Amino acid sequence: MTTEGEGFMGSALTSIGRECGLLVEKQMDVRRLTAWRSLTILMFAALVSGNTAAVAQQFPFDQVLVLEAPRMGPLKRVPVLTIGADGRTTVDLWCKTVPALFEVSGAEIKIQTAPLPEALPLYMSTGQCSPERMQADVALLDQLTQATAWQRQGDYVSLVGPGGAPLRFRLSTH
Repeated sequence: MTTEGEGFMGSALTSIGRECGLLVEKQMDVRRLTAWRSLTILMFAALVSGNTAAVAQQFPFDQVLVLEAPRMGPLKRVPVLTIGADGRTTVDLWCKTVPALFEVSGAEIKIQTAPLPEALPLYMSTGQCSPERMQADVALLDQLTQATAWQRQGDYVSLVGPGGAPLRFRLSTH
């Protein structure tokens, strides 16, 4: 009579036990490897998100910024800043368009604009711009040239000057 672990059945059971043990070890190795991979991915994501936060504070050159303001009258036009990588900017006001230069140093900003032109853009007829819109052009241009600081929060950029309410712009998605 054979005892457990001896003979054909015993050696088969012992062999199966060893294979199960190896299988369990392999499964544990796979789990550890998966855990390390997950941890590595999470650490990489944290690094990337940290860099994204730093990038979020850079001024959005080569972007189009749309003024957050209600429409004036029946026209859909709202002021837009088209800012090039070199700081050269086109300022589309409520009625008129003016070239400008944006200079950014850290959180400080200096905006130099050309004078407001007398004539309307060719695509606008005389009746399209009300006196209110024309006055809003002058006021907005004045606020832009007085801006001394900027701040970015996600897809929004605020320009702030002394004593005035901040001008809030949204990065255009088109």
